[in-house]
Amino acid sequence: MYKNIVIIPALNPPCEILKKYIASLIEHGCERILIVDDGSSADYKEMFSFLETYKEVRIFRHVVNLGKGRALKNAFNYAFTEWGMEDCAGVITVDSDGQHTVEDVVALQNELNRQTAPALLLGMRDFDDLNVPFKSRYGNKITSGIFKLLYGIKLKDTQTGLRGIPKEYLLQYMDLDGERFEYEMNMLIFGAIHKHSMKQIKIQTVYFNNNSETHFRPFVDSMKIYKLIFSGFFKYLFASLSSAIIDLLMFHMMTGFLASMKTEIAIIISTVIARIISSLYNFLLNRNVVFKSAGNTWKQMIRYYVLCFVQLCCSAGFVVLLNCLIGWDKTFEKLIVDSVLFVISYRIQRSWVFKEKK
Repeated sequence: MYKNIVIIPALNPPCEILKKYIASLIEHGCERILIVDDGSSADYKEMFSFLETYKEVRIFRHVVNLGKGRALKNAFNYAFTEWGMEDCAGVITVDSDGQHTVEDVVALQNELNRQTAPALLLGMRDFDDLNVPFKSRYGNKITSGIFKLLYGIKLKDTQTGLRGIPKEYLLQYMDLDGERFEYEMNMLIFGAIHKHSMKQIKIQTVYFNNNSETHFRPFVDSMKIYKLIFSGFFKYLFASLSSAIIDLLMFHMMTGFLASMKTEIAIIISTVIARIISSLYNFLLNRNVVFKSAGNTWKQMIRYYVLCFVQLCCSAGFVVLLNCLIGWDKTFEKLIVDSVLFVISYRIQRSWVFKEKK
């Protein structure tokens, strides 16, 4: 039987709720519970000292608040160095405010123990429940939609704190950026990029006092999360825009250089040379900066130019189709079609062209 570790980051947690919660976890067979006191005030010292009297509980203390992400990473490191992971399938991360029922924690424990291949387990709340605060309901739905669009995985609860993490993934997750709530999102992004298996498990949806116990800062932490989600796409956007500028500059230079030739021929030659140079620049920037791929360069280049050709055909074909069906301005129709293809191309380049990651 595996002795998995339950990790609970805590900053000024509700004392009575946490005391009863820890007692219930122990009653349900949890033998290793690691609570990270993330810089709680002196008022909570007595509570943490009391919890430490349980032989199943250890307290890891931060002198000052370092954030949930740092608390989790330090806990992962502690699990390896102090307990070892030989008789452990992984860890379960749990919030300290009582949102995650003991029954759901046990369910994730059992699922983690049953795994024959590693998979990140995600406790999935029902955001259509009337008990869910407005900001949590729609904030999560928006984030889930964006995540699906950019990374191709439909996760109904991207901000869940109840996770079962197999030990095969822990060392990789310990090295990820993020010190606060954005760290948990970075875990999902890393998993999506590196094809980690993810399994969503339905859990109870519990909120106390309209989620007043949360330390999540709606504006600041949301901005950090969305910055993280869009970081790869913004790099991709920059690569595309800078490629277009290089294409125009090279075209301008070549038409000037070939001014003595017949105009039509000069335009054709200039267009071809400019497009070859700008596309090579775009390929190298996407490969080394945007997607950070370590695969075979020539194979990726072939896939890249196949995608470019297919995208060109789709652009022309769908603009013609749209014009026949709707009859809008052709330039506007092309803008719509190419915008959609731009996002699709990002997904295809991430999952197919540059799929081998560093």
